[in-house]
Amino acid sequence: MTDGHSAPPADAPAPAAAADTAAAPVPADVRSHAVHHDATPAHEKEQASVGRITPRPTFLEHLATSRDSQFHLDRRDSSELERYFHGPRNMEKHSKWPIMMRMHGSVMPKMILPLLTVAIWSTAVTVFSKKVHDLGINNILLTVLGFVVGLALSFRSSTAYERWADGRKYWAQLVQTSRNLSRIIWINTGEREGEEGKDDILRKLSAMNLILAFAVALKHKLRFEPDIAYEDLAGLAGHLDTFARDAHDRMVVNPPSKTMWKSAGEYLGVSFAESNPRKYVKRSKKPLGHLPLEILNHISAYIDSCVTNGTMVSTLHQGQAITMVGTLNEVMTGMERVLDTPLPTAYSIAIAQISWIYILVLPFQLYNALSWITIPASIVAAYIILGLATIGSEIENPFGQDVNDLPLDSYCRQIALEIDIMTATPRPNVDDFMSRDDNLVLFPLSQSGYPEWKDRSLEDIRGALRTKVVVGPSTAGSDSSTLVENLSTKNSGHSV
Repeated sequence: MTDGHSAPPADAPAPAAAADTAAAPVPADVRSHAVHHDATPAHEKEQASVGRITPRPTFLEHLATSRDSQFHLDRRDSSELERYFHGPRNMEKHSKWPIMMRMHGSVMPKMILPLLTVAIWSTAVTVFSKKVHDLGINNILLTVLGFVVGLALSFRSSTAYERWADGRKYWAQLVQTSRNLSRIIWINTGEREGEEGKDDILRKLSAMNLILAFAVALKHKLRFEPDIAYEDLAGLAGHLDTFARDAHDRMVVNPPSKTMWKSAGEYLGVSFAESNPRKYVKRSKKPLGHLPLEILNHISAYIDSCVTNGTMVSTLHQGQAITMVGTLNEVMTGMERVLDTPLPTAYSIAIAQISWIYILVLPFQLYNALSWITIPASIVAAYIILGLATIGSEIENPFGQDVNDLPLDSYCRQIALEIDIMTATPRPNVDDFMSRDDNLVLFPLSQSGYPEWKDRSLEDIRGALRTKVVVGPSTAGSDSSTLVENLSTKNSGHSV
């Protein structure tokens, strides 16, 4: 996308406005999707052209010309197989497999080691009971402990899903507020004449880019990614004077590659292989600030400038714009609440211990009744119990990179696409779309356009509206022209 927006997926359809690109020349910097936004003042550029002064490099140019980093922005390129088992899940893809046979979105990879442990344990208990001494016990514990385990898993699942649902509600509110604020900026903010009008349009685009930058920056903050030089963020907020820009660290956006053992451990859900998600935040040597909040400050400053220069004259729109900035702040605070208040550790530990105690005692209870069948029966029971516990653990933080976490990248791309759709055409002129011949104001009752109905009397219009209700939509659509012509002839003595 142009204007610093994040690039859409490769299989996404091109915007409708792209069909007109052949008619109008496209600047070279737009064709190449350049990420460098030159913020050097014009007078310095002129002086530089005659050799009197060298333009100061922008933040993005500094990153691009860095000797070490070469500005390798964060590009999470991965193979198709790796994306299949890592998340978040791509909602645009559709699978025709029965849902019980799908692997994408399943917690099965994280269940391999626990199920293998249960298989070895149940086999050892069964073989020892067969060859050495009967270890079977009364299965009354199945009823007593099973009830407790069921309550614990129900509590775990309900609290985890509540957090996941809250995260989705907040992102839906963020998308809605971004749409409304973008529309106020693009439609309800005026444009002056001449060069000032050009400046107004560019300022509008910059402000709408900041709305997108807020969503993208919030996504990175929720994932404990504190830098600003990510591919989808640098072009949107790299020109702002923020703490995140001053604290830029090449190692954050270009971390060293993981070893094979660490990657396998994370894939299988081994806790010892998982890194602290806040490690880059803790390792920062400079204050990281609060990038989404700082972006909101810049949006507020833009709204104040529109009020000052007279481009946003309606007090209603002024109040709505400021209210929406406050709504974005409330959404951000709500997401931080979901992120920073997980299930208390005591509950998590107790539920995990209760589940594992039940699973480890299960072979002793099943042996007397099932004999060798104890082994597969224990594995199946472990899959059910540990599967529910694992799902609760995975969705407890809905903003991460697990398969079932919220697709925050897709939400940000949605905002970027909708902003592009808004800015693709100028602010609509009411006279241009209201008084057209093809504006069928009484469709489906009448095929006559706005100008024809404008030439008629008010009584004709009122009568047609009444007929539209009496006839109903199904009958009106079948022979609408005849109905209206008959009505006009009867009431006013002339036809359409």
